[in-house]
Amino acid sequence: MTEYVFIPGAGSDSWYWHLLADELRTRGHRVATPELPCNDDAAGLPEYADTVAAAIGDRTGTVLVAHSFGGFTAPLVCRRAPVERLVLLTAMIPRPGEAPGTWWANTGYEQARRDQDERDGRDPDDEDALFFHDVPPALAAQAREHGRRQSETPFAAPWPLPAWPSTPTTFLLCRDDRFLPAAFMRRVVAERLGIVPDEIDGGHMVALTRPRQLADRLEAYTTTDSTTP
Repeated sequence: MTEYVFIPGAGSDSWYWHLLADELRTRGHRVATPELPCNDDAAGLPEYADTVAAAIGDRTGTVLVAHSFGGFTAPLVCRRAPVERLVLLTAMIPRPGEAPGTWWANTGYEQARRDQDERDGRDPDDEDALFFHDVPPALAAQAREHGRRQSETPFAAPWPLPAWPSTPTTFLLCRDDRFLPAAFMRRVVAERLGIVPDEIDGGHMVALTRPRQLADRLEAYTTTDSTTP
């Protein structure tokens, strides 16, 4: 049995993980999906990390999985709790001293997104096509209902760690992601972590579209070595 703890992306709640969590529980694993204080303007990344660390407690053997903006929180958790393995699921990768709000410009994100939009033939203002292009309509409607207001507070302060933690880390890239395009993220992962990402089919909301395949990958990471930064 493995303990999995999940960090959602910006403006998201624990519902995002419900299909994956159910799949892992049927396989005998323990799962925690803490709610971040994302709508609290007094809360920044340290408070997000404290919330996740409290869900882990002093239990050992935890696999921490972070989605999207959760990539800024997850390494802080690794300094606060006994995390055995970190999985970044199509997640942002911070550098020391980098405020999340500057990540987009620092990585060349805007150009990468424009290039991806052109390849997909997507209207830049069509957020449904950006996030939910491969999500069944009924499930996408539920996801919209679970959206939360995201405070700007955690985007303003510099990322506080002097270096990436020593926790074994895997990056799982989504090949059909339109929000964090695959070609762009392959470059960012190489530049910032110095590793080759693992890859899975699916868009940015892969925990909703491929929970069984994602569970297979997460289980495999507990039985094989991971390349660490």
